[in-house]
Amino acid sequence: MHRGLRWLATLTSLGMLFVLIGGALVTKTGSEMGCGRSWPLCHGQVIPSHIKIETVIELAHRLVSGGVGILLLILSIWAWKTIGHKRETKFLVILSLFFLILQALVGAAAVVWGQSDFVLALHFGISLISFASVFLLTLLIFEVDQKFDASSIIIDKRMKFHTIAVTIYSYMVVYTGALVRHTHSSLVCRDWPFCLNDSIGLPTNLHQWIQMGHRLAAGIIFLWIAYITYLSIKHYKDQVVIYRGWIIAFILVCLQVIAGALVIFTRLNLYIALAHALFISCLFGLLSYFILLIGRSNSNSKQTK
Repeated sequence: MHRGLRWLATLTSLGMLFVLIGGALVTKTGSEMGCGRSWPLCHGQVIPSHIKIETVIELAHRLVSGGVGILLLILSIWAWKTIGHKRETKFLVILSLFFLILQALVGAAAVVWGQSDFVLALHFGISLISFASVFLLTLLIFEVDQKFDASSIIIDKRMKFHTIAVTIYSYMVVYTGALVRHTHSSLVCRDWPFCLNDSIGLPTNLHQWIQMGHRLAAGIIFLWIAYITYLSIKHYKDQVVIYRGWIIAFILVCLQVIAGALVIFTRLNLYIALAHALFISCLFGLLSYFILLIGRSNSNSKQTK
């Protein structure tokens, strides 16, 4: 494999991660209108004459997104020509480019015309799919699956069901988290894990329902991944990718829960809030890799019959 392609894939994956975290930074700092209602220019200028911190954050996010888009285009063409014979390559290339473009269009529409909070919450999830696609493409280029002998992996039906279901569910958790940010519901419940607010009872308004809905969703995925990790430890010790992979997934979901609690206790500390976004991004990328392995496992099962 060409060494330059590996470097480009790694750089593009890191760049996509920066795009994800940058988008979270824009939302958490309230910098969405840092460039006004102008896109792709900033206040109608290439370099705005009046620069505030919100302008710097929004403009930097746009520049990084544009730069990563160029890297992804080069990577896609190069990977298509070099490893296009691998059945997942072309699908991942198309998927990553499609969702990166969709992400840019949704962001542009939000700036120029404005969107509801429920639509804006989709933006992070769209970026997440694009990141996961680039991440998997990078793994293919490095042939990580062959390094861990993924060609011999056989996954039973129960593990396949839980892996696919929890991956789909994780996307719902991501959406509820993004909805918390966009509706400014982060601190409507200043207690954790429940929303007591000096009283005992159900949430009393939409913002509290959104916040507690996200906490419930996060609690379920924590327990679900803990159970899948238990299954992997019990039944997959001889398959390193599954065994270690789910242990890492459990560590990531633990970090995600801890960061979520600390966001409340520290009253929206920016660094902790960004770490919260980072952990879920890494977890979703790992879950996506498990889906790729399931595809490989299906092929292996057919070959052994």
